[in-house]
Amino acid sequence: MKKVYHLSNCGTCQRIIRDLGLDAKGFVLQDIKQQRILAEELDELARLAGGYEPLFSRRAIRYKTLGLAGKALSEADYRQYILEDYTFLKRPVVVCGGKLFAGSEKRTLEALAQAL
Repeated sequence: MKKVYHLSNCGTCQRIIRDLGLDAKGFVLQDIKQQRILAEELDELARLAGGYEPLFSRRAIRYKTLGLAGKALSEADYRQYILEDYTFLKRPVVVCGGKLFAGSEKRTLEALAQAL
């Protein structure tokens, strides 16, 4: 499976997709705002990532507004928040060759570029 979970209105996601040519390389693009991630999809991503926490974005505005920074969250909590609000999913999430790459950090993008 070659898939990208992203936001179409996110400049960073669009830059990564364009710079790495993901759409031209046959990746399925799923805008998570328009087509929410299903529980089964999230569970598979978590299996590839080694848990839900690596998929969870602490940059989400709601992370601060809900006061989650001061709380100890469990894997079940991470799963619940991601399913309830797409902004809690780190972006982009790229699945390629049975490997998962989540987020826009330099080392993640370098590893993704090597995997392509």
